Amino acid sequence: MSNAKTLQKQTLEKTSQPAKKKRSPWVTVWMSLKKNKSAMFGLIIILILIFCALTADFIAPYGFDDQDLMARFQTPNSKHWFGTDNFGRDILSRVIYGSRISLQVGFIAVGISMFTGGALGAIAGYYGGKMDNVIMRFMDILLAIPGILLAISIVAALGPGLQNVMIAVGIGSIPSYARIVRASVLSIRDQEFIEAAKAVGANDFRIITKHIIPNSMAPIIVQATLGVAGAILSAAGLSFIGLGIQPPTPEWGAMLSTGRQFLRDHWHIATFPGLAIMITIFALNLLGDGLRDALDPRLKS
Repeated sequence: MSNAKTLQKQTLEKTSQPAKKKRSPWVTVWMSLKKNKSAMFGLIIILILIFCALTADFIAPYGFDDQDLMARFQTPNSKHWFGTDNFGRDILSRVIYGSRISLQVGFIAVGISMFTGGALGAIAGYYGGKMDNVIMRFMDILLAIPGILLAISIVAALGPGLQNVMIAVGIGSIPSYARIVRASVLSIRDQEFIEAAKAVGANDFRIITKHIIPNSMAPIIVQATLGVAGAILSAAGLSFIGLGIQPPTPEWGAMLSTGRQFLRDHWHIATFPGLAIMITIFALNLLGDGLRDALDPRLKS
């Protein structure tokens, strides 16, 4: 009897305790991401770059095109921390302003490819049949062309410039997003909550935008994070060969291209823009890997 009373008392205590609120899935992802030190390190670097991009007008010691021919080719010193280039421009200031250009290209190019590729992938996966076949065969044609060559072709047709570079890099990445979203949609479209939405009369547009795409966001977010790194690298490559952002706009790839002809005698002109590209790509890859682990339910305990 005493054991029965004890069990009854414990049951009453448990039922009297207030129910714990369930964490939002995104809160759970954030808690998991915070445990990954390398991902947080990458996130801190990206936040610093975003801060530099937003406040470049205030934190840069000089304007990005302030020329002083009397101060040409200065090595790093107390007045010019990264030295000066062949026009006497402060390299630190140009690297800071260049973060604005590179991040702008990265985020907008990924936005173009993510929304366009995501929409095509969602349509192909949801409707299937001939629609799926037509869209994915077109994606296969684009995939058969290396992304950088496709971007070079588009920029050569449209002309060099910031907007054209973003369009070219964005178009080159559309197939990867289309394939990822299509694969996610194929695994979701036959589930019970989709059938329930159809049963209550929801149209296809609402089902795709309100039910299917939100449940496919995890792989898209990971791909987008890694895609920003690829977009920045592609934009830098286009600028390096003279098809990207044109001087005097401070873009890291263009600065690297300018510095290569002085690399033997004035190493600093090419070194610091190159380090900026390397650190940014490294940070984005760390963050992307951390997000992939945090969003993968198989890795959660």
